[in-house]
Amino acid sequence: MTQGYRLLAACDADRVVVGAAGIRLGENLAWGRFLYVDDLVTDSKERSKGYGEKLMSWLLKHARSQGCEELHLDSGVQRFEAHRFYLGLRMRISSHHFASDVRPPVTTG
Repeated sequence: MTQGYRLLAACDADRVVVGAAGIRLGENLAWGRFLYVDDLVTDSKERSKGYGEKLMSWLLKHARSQGCEELHLDSGVQRFEAHRFYLGLRMRISSHHFASDVRPPVTTG
């Protein structure tokens, strides 16, 4: 949270949390000012009820209100349902994300 991470909750009519988004603002040369979605989750029993769309709608409006040029998120390659959701929101697949483990190897014995 010291780096600007904020958590947003989506609640049902009974004010029970059914979804959440973790976000932060950033700026870099490639994207300019942007909103990055670190975490986006909906309770599996509550999917396809519009909560994810409402979260994303709020996030897009928030990004605009903060002067952002873009909204970004990463999604694991195995998350086909999530990808269908993002593509349905007219998001585009803009890159591959690469990662390296930089921790020292674990030695045994």
